[in-house]
Amino acid sequence: MIHKIPIEIIPIEEEGFHLMINAVINGQKANLLIDTGASRSVFDIEKIKKYIGEDQILFEKNEKLSTGLGTNTMESQSVIIDELKLGDLIIHNYQAVVLEMSHINQSYAKLNLPGIDGVMGGDLFYQYKVVIDYKRKSLKLYSL
Repeated sequence: MIHKIPIEIIPIEEEGFHLMINAVINGQKANLLIDTGASRSVFDIEKIKKYIGEDQILFEKNEKLSTGLGTNTMESQSVIIDELKLGDLIIHNYQAVVLEMSHINQSYAKLNLPGIDGVMGGDLFYQYKVVIDYKRKSLKLYSL
């Protein structure tokens, strides 16, 4: 089955742009940045608290470190998102990584851009064989 999600193309400064999609986390709307270079999808630790209980965020005891997002290595935490909706695709019990992402939202605020709740990355791109269609401004996800 093919799931199509509209993409918002957001101009960044003079020549760049970011891609954003609307998602739904546990019944509440969320903004996700599309990042083809991110190995995993991650969510802002402060923003995720409005979607799930703070007591559901768990420190990963395996000492994994996350890199990227314009930062040095940092400890990650994880959470189970009961329901993550990407268009009409519903993912149940998604194990998400949560990180401190306030620096991204602060940068977006300085540019008068909408904040983000998370970043859709390589784990979901791979699992759902994602295709970005710039001409039609849509993201296609393929599920069985």
